[in-house]
Amino acid sequence: MTLDYVALVILVVVLLLVVYGVVAVWGIPYEIAKRRNHPHQDAIGAATWVSLFTLGALWPFLWIWAMAYRPDRGWGLSGATAASEETASAQLEKRVSVLEQKLHQPG
Repeated sequence: MTLDYVALVILVVVLLLVVYGVVAVWGIPYEIAKRRNHPHQDAIGAATWVSLFTLGALWPFLWIWAMAYRPDRGWGLSGATAASEETASAQLEKRVSVLEQKLHQPG
């Protein structure tokens, strides 16, 4: 009789640990978004709970959505792209100023 109660307690504890583990794993996209200061972190958090009730259909997309944004580079793919755009813009401005100087020179 005592072993029945021990087995019941073990079963309940194991089920509670499994539920806690599932909820913890399901919350990973929200935690990533919160750590990266994602502009849509509240939406990711709400969609995480919706995904829990839809048996994980949205979860991979939430992971991608949370990982797509970084504070240092925003939504871009690499930091080098922004730097190359800046240099291209600076080169264009320099060429325009040279052309304007040639246009305004007498003779």
